[in-house]
Amino acid sequence: MIRGASGTRVFGFAHAVAVAALVGGYVVGGAQGLTVVALLGVLEVAVSFDNAIVNATILARMDRYWQRMFMTVGVVIAAIGMRLVLPLIIVAIGAHLVPWRAVDLAYSDPTRYHDLLLAAQPGIAAFGGIFLLMIAIAFFREERDVHWWPPVERRLPALLDHRGVPQVVALAFTAVAGVTVPGQMRGKVVLGCLLGLVCHQAIKLLSDQVAERADADGESRPRATVQGHGALLLFIYLELLDATFSMDSVMGGFSVTVNIALITLGLAIGAGYIRALTVYVVRRGTLEQYRYLEHGAYYSIALLAVLLLWEVWRDVPDWITACTGAFVITAAWLTSIWAAKRQQRREAEADLDAPEAEIQSLLSPPGQQASKGSNAA
Repeated sequence: MIRGASGTRVFGFAHAVAVAALVGGYVVGGAQGLTVVALLGVLEVAVSFDNAIVNATILARMDRYWQRMFMTVGVVIAAIGMRLVLPLIIVAIGAHLVPWRAVDLAYSDPTRYHDLLLAAQPGIAAFGGIFLLMIAIAFFREERDVHWWPPVERRLPALLDHRGVPQVVALAFTAVAGVTVPGQMRGKVVLGCLLGLVCHQAIKLLSDQVAERADADGESRPRATVQGHGALLLFIYLELLDATFSMDSVMGGFSVTVNIALITLGLAIGAGYIRALTVYVVRRGTLEQYRYLEHGAYYSIALLAVLLLWEVWRDVPDWITACTGAFVITAAWLTSIWAAKRQQRREAEADLDAPEAEIQSLLSPPGQQASKGSNAA
């Protein structure tokens, strides 16, 4: 269904998810439920567009099998696991409830459920912020040939590429938060920070081991064709990224409706289309075509990490988070176009200059040509 770069094939599964979700919305809430699900789906796509570019930078490293898994099984995990089950688990842990009591609370008293989810938000933000910060640091500590913002990107590797620097940054923030966050939230925030750091380090450690084993077996593959255990780790990595991105969507869904079923169905539509867009971007080679998009994605991750970490102390409106990512990705896209046009102009000018120089050389008297040759020698 998602073979090739055809938009129809890539988005076919997303269309099927959307139809199923809309039917589910009608079953749950009639015409009003269908409208709410459609609205939530549109909002999720609008605010999560930049997530597709971020995900594409990772998905591009996976083979076609795991790209299909991301598009099919991954959508189920995103819709049910990350947008329904994960918030239930968070509420159950935060409110010291057994899981089925949290499920009952979500449907019998959604307002109370929402309040408990909001109470857990600083800890969730701490986890997501540290996790994303580690991802951003890992990108900017590497030396690269292409720089979007050269004055910054040329200096960052020298600052960050020292053993233990990312961990020190994360632990320093954890220490500051542990001192400054109000007492009732302090434990949740510190735990969230530490879990974010541990999750990232665990995945990094496992991925490094897989890479070393592949090298030892003589099976190293290009960056774009990670397979087997390595691809599985990237798949898990993407799902954790999605969990980090999705919590704001879950929170925002309550501003439209308190019905958890409708929220899940609406966000499932958005998840399906964002994942389809991710695959489409990878299959079309958009990241290669627009040279700064990858940089923009990681700048977006870094800024989102900062915003999430700030939520430990103060609430950040959803529109700021959404607009920040969209602005950075758009800027990266536009500057990529301008850079490509400049390069094309330079190449065209070089092509025009070459024949002119050759003609002048042919028209020059033999003596002058010999003289030029001796001077060059």
